[in-house]
Amino acid sequence: MLKEKAEIFYKKNYKIIMFIPVLFLLLSLGVVINHAVKTGDLFEKDVSLKGGISATVYTQKQVDEAQLKNAIHADATVRRLADVTTGKQIGFLIEESDIKADQLQAVVEQQLGEKLTQKNYSVEETEAKLGQAFYKQLMIAILLAFILMSLSVFVTFRTFIPSIAVIEAAFTDIIVPLAVLVFFHIKVSAAGIVAFLLVIGYSVDTDILLTTWALRKREHQLFDRMWHSMKTGLTMTTAAIVVMATGLIFSTSPVIKEMFFIILLSLCTDIFTTYLTNAGILSWYCEKKNIQ
Repeated sequence: MLKEKAEIFYKKNYKIIMFIPVLFLLLSLGVVINHAVKTGDLFEKDVSLKGGISATVYTQKQVDEAQLKNAIHADATVRRLADVTTGKQIGFLIEESDIKADQLQAVVEQQLGEKLTQKNYSVEETEAKLGQAFYKQLMIAILLAFILMSLSVFVTFRTFIPSIAVIEAAFTDIIVPLAVLVFFHIKVSAAGIVAFLLVIGYSVDTDILLTTWALRKREHQLFDRMWHSMKTGLTMTTAAIVVMATGLIFSTSPVIKEMFFIILLSLCTDIFTTYLTNAGILSWYCEKKNIQ
């Protein structure tokens, strides 16, 4: 019953609903481009990409994170560190680009009211040139990965419109999460860019599955084939979403939280880009080519 109702609604409205993710893509592009014009960067970078100091303080003493952040610098990042098993605080992580190591240590000692030593305090400093070089290399890696993915899609299907639909879906799965990060002023580290690399690989899975069933399988009607593909794809995506959400909730590592958050945003975006926009383009293409 659900399938029959979905088929009636979809065949009647697919040319309209396929543009919903496209609208979000255009809005997201506007957010990212506006940020790039104002700042010169696609997103806000943390110290691992633009250079600066990353300091770890090990203490069980409760600290007002907002007060500590204001004492260091308005743009500083302060993250609480907790024990994986108990969830109790074991310290906090500080990241800031516009301060020297000795100045940071003095501020933290003043706020904590205790002396920092090698036993409870460690500092890592990344030079601006090194951070910028690392950033450029990672961005080149993303660009090459996207180009190679696009070439593999064209070689696989050898038809322009279905291939473009897969590539557009992967592009949307990157831009929409990126716009969310920009909009909420969430800084991206090297681990975040690695997460986007993972997204490129994962986002095309459901689209290739959908396209393969739509164009190459002819045992049933087009909608039946796409419906079967959607059930398989949603099972894969839902399982991945549960894993990412679980890790995001229970992990205490800032790196893992950042990666899982980006991948989770992309997975949710992929559901709409695949089964609204990509499916709509395939339906239109099959209608024009008389593929039943």
